[in-house]
Amino acid sequence: MDKRTYAILGTGALGGFYGAKLQKSGLEVHYLLKSDYQQVSEQGLIIESKDGDFTLSQVNAYNNVDKMPQCDVVIVSLKTTQNQLLPDLLPPIVKDDGVVLVLQNGLGIEAEIAEIVSNVHVIGGLCFLCSNKVAPGHIHHLDYGQITLGEYTSNYQSIGITKKMREIAADFENAGISIELLEDLLLGRWKKLVWNIPYNGLSVILDGRTDELMTDIYTRQLVESLMWEVVIGAKSTGRIIPESFVQTMLDYTVKMKPYRTSMKIDFDEKRPLELEAIFGNPLRKAELAGVNLQQIRCLYQQLKFLDMRNRS
Repeated sequence: MDKRTYAILGTGALGGFYGAKLQKSGLEVHYLLKSDYQQVSEQGLIIESKDGDFTLSQVNAYNNVDKMPQCDVVIVSLKTTQNQLLPDLLPPIVKDDGVVLVLQNGLGIEAEIAEIVSNVHVIGGLCFLCSNKVAPGHIHHLDYGQITLGEYTSNYQSIGITKKMREIAADFENAGISIELLEDLLLGRWKKLVWNIPYNGLSVILDGRTDELMTDIYTRQLVESLMWEVVIGAKSTGRIIPESFVQTMLDYTVKMKPYRTSMKIDFDEKRPLELEAIFGNPLRKAELAGVNLQQIRCLYQQLKFLDMRNRS
């Protein structure tokens, strides 16, 4: 069959990196940009990576979704704080029976997208990636890069491994990106929150990198107890996270290069924080099941205050 075409909505540290890898492998990729449009349309994309640096001197860059062609796969890599734009962005560019691949943090996003575009497959992707945008069109990939994929169905019922998931996995693996396929997307989303909730939240509140949070005995204990509370949240929605997973995430972070989390970068740049997707939605899901996640709620309330003050 013909090669699949890809669109990237949100060409930042994550969307720019994965889009560039796909293009480098020979696929046709179209990028929607905002502030970086001029630079990227004239100079292309620069990827500085632990796996090897490369530059794409020519890319299909757009500052308006109406100028983009319809694509087989649309990758949503905007921050969730911009998801109010999706009803205008998605319908014009995704083909019938195409795929919307959601590379965003948090819980419940696929359900929102399924309401915007009904004639497509919605696949959630959980990215384990340390990557920063260091200048317009210039991305620095520090570590990791694996994506875990799971297809969304109504109410997050487990659907197993689908044909569309396999097709996209093949494209990414061909581009040198490690892929894991999930039978249960909701379980995968909760597992990602085991890392995202403590490290993103505490990095902002305590003004610390991942290595600083892990070398101090008190913050390490706090990280771990927040992780266990995410496990309780998952259980309230019928998903069991193995006990060993918490230790795996702690070990994984100790080995990670010192990292300023994406939420800390957003805070430092005075951008809105992704609080609803990462904290608010899980809290509300657990609450519906009669479970109060007290420590996570405490984090959420402090972050709401800091976010508001930071941007006012």
